[in-house]
Amino acid sequence: MNFIDVASIHVKAGDGGNGIVSFRREKYVPLGGPDGGNGGKGGNIVIKADHQLGTLLDFTYKRIYEAKNGQPGGSSNCTGRSGEDVIIRVPTGTVVRNKETGEQLVDLEADGATFTVAYGGRGGKGNSEFTTATNQAPRNAEPGRPGDELDLELELKLLADVGLVGFPNVGKSTLIASISAAKPKIADYHFTTLVPNLGMVRAGEGRSYTVADIPGLIEGAHLGKGLGIQFLRHIERTSVLVFMIDSQSPDPEGDLATLRKELKAYDPTLAKRESLVYLTRADVLTPEERKELAKQPIVKRKGAKVISAVSREGIDELIQRLWGYVEKARSENLA
Repeated sequence: MNFIDVASIHVKAGDGGNGIVSFRREKYVPLGGPDGGNGGKGGNIVIKADHQLGTLLDFTYKRIYEAKNGQPGGSSNCTGRSGEDVIIRVPTGTVVRNKETGEQLVDLEADGATFTVAYGGRGGKGNSEFTTATNQAPRNAEPGRPGDELDLELELKLLADVGLVGFPNVGKSTLIASISAAKPKIADYHFTTLVPNLGMVRAGEGRSYTVADIPGLIEGAHLGKGLGIQFLRHIERTSVLVFMIDSQSPDPEGDLATLRKELKAYDPTLAKRESLVYLTRADVLTPEERKELAKQPIVKRKGAKVISAVSREGIDELIQRLWGYVEKARSENLA
């Protein structure tokens, strides 16, 4: 399945139905009183979050959504039928913006959450509404009001608790496959991951959280280089970031500094996010290389730990450590 995380659509709520001019027709009464009914209300356009959806792909095929108009009023003071609402289902975690102004209209973080983005027009009044003491037989009625019409931008941000950040081919996909049921594509060349992967991690009975594997960053990503920058929106909601550094890198601390710089250039608030540092591929390290690595500033000053998704060295500890951060963040959000 293709992963689409940005889409544009055009929405048009229904117009209100027209009010009508009508008079009662009664036996022996040539011209009864006014009984023209009001027009029905136009249908609304409603956006609804659905956790069963994982991409905005559908909106590449259908971009225009229109609700039904309200029906005209009827005689005997009958109000016209209202137009049906149109429900547009989007993945949970979708942000909806007015495309013209850039204004954020809603952030649908909860499954089942709804928001009316375009309201249907009000129905026009029939002539019975215009009766007064001095005008017992009004012959005027109102037209229905037009419904709202606007262009929307939809942006999906995955609802992940943990974000994995690192250079291409550093082992993010291997790790997420090791700690969750996700089955990302894994190979020994750069940019294996072309779309974000989301995995559910179980840390014990009643304890689970989601991890997002973000496509690899490269230096200059915030300037449009590489793939990762276009997916960084998916770590904006995370509670904790895991910086993954290749344990055999000639400059692991420099790699970490580059990653932090790219995140800060994209969104300065990410620089303040809780984070952990892990050195990957511990299974290929020789005893001598481990000793040398332990002397590196990234270990001594940054507290980096070594892991291996292949041998599972440090994996169980990582799962529990991440749960601690996630649990704390969830408690703070409920406070």
